[in-house]
Amino acid sequence: MTVLAASRLPLPLWRRGKVREVYEVDPARLLLVASDRVSAFDVVMAEPVPRKGSVLTQLSAFWFRKLGHLGPHHFLTADADEIIRAVPALAGHREEIAGRAMLVRRAEPVAFECVIRGYISGSAWKEYLEGGTLAGEPLPAGLVESARFPGPVFSPATKAESGHDANVTERTMAATLGPERTAELKARSLALFQAGSTHAETRGIIIADTKFEFGVAPDGTLLLIDEVMTPDSSRFWPADRYAPGRTQPSFDKQPLRDYLTGLRRRGGWNGEAPPPPLPPDVVAATSERYLEAYRLITGTPLPERL
Repeated sequence: MTVLAASRLPLPLWRRGKVREVYEVDPARLLLVASDRVSAFDVVMAEPVPRKGSVLTQLSAFWFRKLGHLGPHHFLTADADEIIRAVPALAGHREEIAGRAMLVRRAEPVAFECVIRGYISGSAWKEYLEGGTLAGEPLPAGLVESARFPGPVFSPATKAESGHDANVTERTMAATLGPERTAELKARSLALFQAGSTHAETRGIIIADTKFEFGVAPDGTLLLIDEVMTPDSSRFWPADRYAPGRTQPSFDKQPLRDYLTGLRRRGGWNGEAPPPPLPPDVVAATSERYLEAYRLITGTPLPERL
């Protein structure tokens, strides 16, 4: 098993994000490679989390296949051997891409994230506490932390290369993209969330919220892109431990956040780069949390060899 902090492949590097490198294959295709880097409080940690990149890639591949009937997407394959057959330049890099690389159709990303909230948590809960609103729009009075909304809420956000994304109204989105495109994005996102949530509930997981990203193909087709309902793009809660009125345990980097929060309270870290070193048990617990999310949602453990 290779733990990968950053990939270096013989393809033009298009961009490097907090977690992924994106390479240009040709004018029509890109290669997305999810490293094992992990960030918390907008700081990338020095220690990678084993198998995290494979969980993000293979869980996204699972959802692309399962939800493909709900609309077109950019996914082509996440199988390393198929990728190498399609991109022979990667023949000597199988171990580096195995499990964590995804070959996709190229698309121009839409400048908004399509967030769907089934429950009030995170930035939405923080804003609600301050003024009873979400992106400045009033919400029902009397909500408690982690309460379920009467129905899923479409809550778009602007994308940020660093720092936090900003919640915006549907009207703001429509002013930029137009009402028809905004309506299409909303409908697609709600359908994906509903189908994904229904499946996850049968597996004992509540998807409290998630963000979808879309891109426009050269022919104008709207494609679902990037990652889909992973622990990095969603809040996964164990259904058997759900109790409104408090913060919920989650299947993501919670062990890491808990450790760093404790460190900050004790004055051991100021919350800025460089990050503190992580104890091996925190890294291992975080890896186990990602792997458990994959196992529960897909019904099978992540294979040791991909």
